Amino acid sequence: MNCSVAQCLEVVGEWWSMLILRDAFLGVTRFDQFQQRLGISRNVLNQRLAHLVDAGVLTKVPYSDHPPRHDYRLTEKGRDLWPVVTTMRQWGDKYAAPNGPPLQVAHKACGEIADAVLTCSVCGHPVGPRDVRAEPGPGAVEPLVPTR
Repeated sequence: MNCSVAQCLEVVGEWWSMLILRDAFLGVTRFDQFQQRLGISRNVLNQRLAHLVDAGVLTKVPYSDHPPRHDYRLTEKGRDLWPVVTTMRQWGDKYAAPNGPPLQVAHKACGEIADAVLTCSVCGHPVGPRDVRAEPGPGAVEPLVPTR
């Protein structure tokens, strides 16, 4: 399917993959740490980590030869998923956390609790679904569905 959303979901659209990425952004790097934090079976975790490594989202970095052990670290491609994970967390905080957010993010520069806001890369104004229109890009192979 020639759709960037579908291609992204092929890489990270599985439940455990997003939770692994969430923990990677929180600084988790070791297999046992992921397994303990997530309560995921070792074989499923191994499959998901291998998929994320194969997709170039994580990289394996050896930290022990005997026995062989690796850290799993975010690549640039993986770090570029930060806005995706962040907006999913913010949505969950708003609609699925009746007792309030289980985790808050403080901006290091000012020390305040901060929410991510989507803005235009050219003018800096906030961007929402009513502030944009779809136009064909260089990879378009079919007509766009009209938007209102």
